[in-house]
Amino acid sequence: MWGKIIGSFAGFAMGGPIGAMFGAAAGHAYDKVHEDAPGSTRAWSGERFLGIGENAGAASRQSAFSVAVVVLGAKVAKVDGAVNRAEIDAFKEVFRVPPQDVRNVGRIFDVAKRDASGFEPYAQQIARLFRNEPVLLEELLASLFYIARADGAIKTAELAFLRRTGELLGIGGIAFERVRAMFMPSGAVDPYGVLGVSADAGAEEVKRSYRQLIREHHPDRLMAQGLPKHLVEVANQRMAAINAAYDQILRERGQK
Repeated sequence: MWGKIIGSFAGFAMGGPIGAMFGAAAGHAYDKVHEDAPGSTRAWSGERFLGIGENAGAASRQSAFSVAVVVLGAKVAKVDGAVNRAEIDAFKEVFRVPPQDVRNVGRIFDVAKRDASGFEPYAQQIARLFRNEPVLLEELLASLFYIARADGAIKTAELAFLRRTGELLGIGGIAFERVRAMFMPSGAVDPYGVLGVSADAGAEEVKRSYRQLIREHHPDRLMAQGLPKHLVEVANQRMAAINAAYDQILRERGQK
């Protein structure tokens, strides 16, 4: 996987914080990433990177998505203090890293987890690159929720991080709450929230929302839109949660 990322970045000069962080993984700019990290005196300006990547090819976009998941995953793990083993294990479940790539992915993760701050430019850049694929951005946000929940209930600081990241990705309102509903404590998941409908929604509205979500979040469709194959686990879990929510609603209404 990482060899393909290196090739795609070599063939397409990805700028901005994602490009700089990739340089760290490639072993060319470890110190420069820290020096140019958002919040430093040489931070990336929005104008400098937001327009970069407009014509990126599929491989470059997948590479950028992968790096964004690593960076934002590290930062959400850091936001409530020291990164713990449960959060690292959750990251590994989200990001299925082949043995030969562990060192490179770990290098990005280690740089990013130094500080939870400075995450906004990464979210902004990936939102720009995938502005026409909002469902992919929802999958990214779901990945971050998965990591945040790893050590128990999502804490206040983590939820604030996730909400702000959602805003930067263009995910707010019902869409944000739909993702959040999946990661409530065991036994507290609201099936209506998962489907993005109210508890008094009619049968047709519930069915329509269910079918739309199943269609939009099917892993094959997401991979066709640019979701890297090694990040498909959360998409599979999302599908399972959507199906479970619909089944629960049908049972509660005596329709199954």
